[in-house]
Amino acid sequence: MKSEKVLIIGGVAAGTKTAAKLKRENPTLDVTIITRDEYISYAGCGLPYYVGGVIEEKKELVVKTPEDFKLITGVDVLTKHEAIDIDRKNKIVKVKVLTTGEIKDFQYNKLVFATGASPFIPPIKGSHLKGVFPLRKVEDAIAIRELVDSDKVKNAVVIGGGFIGLETAENLFEKDINVTLIELAPHILPGFDEEIALYAQNYMKEKGINILTSEKAIAIKGEDKIEKVITDKREVDADLVVMSVGVRPNVELAKNMGVEIGETGAIKVNGNMETNIPDVYAVGDCAESINLITGKPAWYPMGSTANKMGRVAGININQNGEKDSLKGVLGTTVVKLFGLNAAKTGLSEMAAKKEGYNVISVLVPGNDKAHYYPGYRMIITKLIADKDSHRVLGAQVIGEGVVDKPIDIIATAITLGAKVEDLEKLDLAYAPPFSMAMSTTIVAANVLVNKLKNKIETISPVELKDRIDQVVVLDVRDEASNMISSIPGAVNIYSEELDMRVHELDKDKETVLVCKVGKNAYLSYIKLKEMGFKNLKVLEGGMTVYPYETV
Repeated sequence: MKSEKVLIIGGVAAGTKTAAKLKRENPTLDVTIITRDEYISYAGCGLPYYVGGVIEEKKELVVKTPEDFKLITGVDVLTKHEAIDIDRKNKIVKVKVLTTGEIKDFQYNKLVFATGASPFIPPIKGSHLKGVFPLRKVEDAIAIRELVDSDKVKNAVVIGGGFIGLETAENLFEKDINVTLIELAPHILPGFDEEIALYAQNYMKEKGINILTSEKAIAIKGEDKIEKVITDKREVDADLVVMSVGVRPNVELAKNMGVEIGETGAIKVNGNMETNIPDVYAVGDCAESINLITGKPAWYPMGSTANKMGRVAGININQNGEKDSLKGVLGTTVVKLFGLNAAKTGLSEMAAKKEGYNVISVLVPGNDKAHYYPGYRMIITKLIADKDSHRVLGAQVIGEGVVDKPIDIIATAITLGAKVEDLEKLDLAYAPPFSMAMSTTIVAANVLVNKLKNKIETISPVELKDRIDQVVVLDVRDEASNMISSIPGAVNIYSEELDMRVHELDKDKETVLVCKVGKNAYLSYIKLKEMGFKNLKVLEGGMTVYPYETV
């Protein structure tokens, strides 16, 4: 009896995970991976760190060689083999051997698309010049590292302010290169809300990265090699350009076969990773997911999602009676930028509003450990919920402290359908080296519950910026703190002097109370309420979080 043939087009995370799970479930299966790449399994998220020398050897990027993978799993791996056409009726994939030009036919019973995604190179004049690179594959990182190590790069330009672009900028800067990052959007970190993104942006600027936002790269100037990047506002010197403006799913082969493409532009699959064609599956960066909150199609090209998809596909393709499904994902992610960490899960406030939710949110600073324990660091939590149902919709956490723990807690809560009140009552581990007695997650939930119960009215930094000329900003910090940095036009009355100086304030004017992190402003809020003030708000996060111009 012949073994059932499973052919997987593409490797890296999703393809190799599918193959490995298939062979663990049923060792008798004939499983083959074909990929046009030289490497089948590599750490794509580690590429910027190889460029910067944090990861010293390129072999450390390669998770498994084809030989190692074959030995461990029994899966045949054919690199430098590109699938060029598929005979759907006879279940044959036509493959070109890139090293020889030979054309081969591969029969299959089950077919898996794990074709990944490719970097998007915008139509910029000069993008073909020597010294311009994407950063998606091991080969890209090797080429950039070789140029950097040649000491010929004094100025580098990174185009794109997403995770890979920011990490690349950091790593190039650590190699004593002048780095300019150009981002078309108003701020870096697309997908994060403005306050959080600007906090990271200001931090990176202070570290020495030249960040140009709301600016478009229109050309790269040079003869044999690049000399300058031309934007719609200026020219920037450059010996190296890294294009990091995002990726696009590789779907052409599947589309030509008749596989349905979803509204995100990736391959449409159900929770079992099945496409619209029987016996054909899709996993990883080429495939759609479902947003666990909205139930709508979403595309999250991340290794974590790819691995989950591959495992589900491996179980379902085996068809031994067991079924598995991936109900949805939240897009949970985390990034390190110098000493700053930023993480998010679920919907941003902007995305939640776009989806029609009645959004309520808070920004709350706190410490990742007890304030008296050596080495504690501040983190800022933005918690987002639906005002009608109190359901937690998303969160963003940023700071020099630990952010992955709280974001994972909130991701778990969202997955289980938690409300803000559930988050508030979580029994989380506490000891001074690990957390505050009331963790930042619980404190943020407490503030949001108070807000839901109308015990406090707050205003976000973004809202204050938009209404700065319509309100009175009352800074309740001491005079010395106010002189170091304050919001333009703010009135300064120290909280302990409010009783004596309350006559200086107009009860009829909308007043925004400001302090360092929000706590003293809240106490002043309560005091002024008792004095008859009705139109009061507290600036969320205080001056610690305020990302705009100060004096």
